[in-house]
Amino acid sequence: MPEQDHFWNQSARRYEEDFIDPYRPEVRSPLLRCLEKLAKSNRIVADLGCGIGPLLPFLADHFQQVFAIDFASGMLERAREKTAGRSNIEFLQRSLTDLADLHGRLDVAVAVNSLVLPDVSQLEMALAEIRACVKERGWFLGILPAMDAVHYYTILLVDRALAAGKPIEAARKNAAALGDLAGYDCAFGQYTFRGLEQHFWQPFEIRHRFGRTGWRLARLRKVHLAWKQFACWEELQERPPPWDWFFLARPHGDP
Repeated sequence: MPEQDHFWNQSARRYEEDFIDPYRPEVRSPLLRCLEKLAKSNRIVADLGCGIGPLLPFLADHFQQVFAIDFASGMLERAREKTAGRSNIEFLQRSLTDLADLHGRLDVAVAVNSLVLPDVSQLEMALAEIRACVKERGWFLGILPAMDAVHYYTILLVDRALAAGKPIEAARKNAAALGDLAGYDCAFGQYTFRGLEQHFWQPFEIRHRFGRTGWRLARLRKVHLAWKQFACWEELQERPPPWDWFFLARPHGDP
């Protein structure tokens, strides 16, 4: 994916401004609590699609060894800056579809908003590769961007416009502009932003694709995001905020 590699490298410079942040203090997420329960001093973990490295300091503090993996060199450069001086992190420039050197080595794998490959056959290949990396009694957890939350947010924006007296067509046009709906292909779960193509997930698709690639979902929960990162949040904040999906999975057949 050389073209996408270029766009992700460019995005590394302005990552904080362009992307929804699942680590903000007001976000309600089980990710860190779950990682704390899985952490042991002799365990090996990989941050798959580590981006600029927001999770790496936490992982380095709780696990024996951390593999920080991303296919974009610009992301890895910023991640190295964030974790300078930590000796138990190894950085690898890899696609999630090519993890052969990690097969059978991981106790825990984490993927936070990195399973977004626009080709779903590549997504399933990545899930199968991660399955090959995680030990038989290991764990796979992370966060996936939610397409159903886009529908939810759009409904709230339409209702807001209707309550202000706009006719339905104007309300829809207003919601489409505020929600950046021109970038979404909801039928196929795709989102395009400044040249970056990403896959957004429906909950039934998570179960479907994980099941096809050797995983058993142990938990699927909403990660309620920070309203302040969405347009018109002041008027909508009395409603539950949009969400991403937290997942916890085990190799199929494990208890």
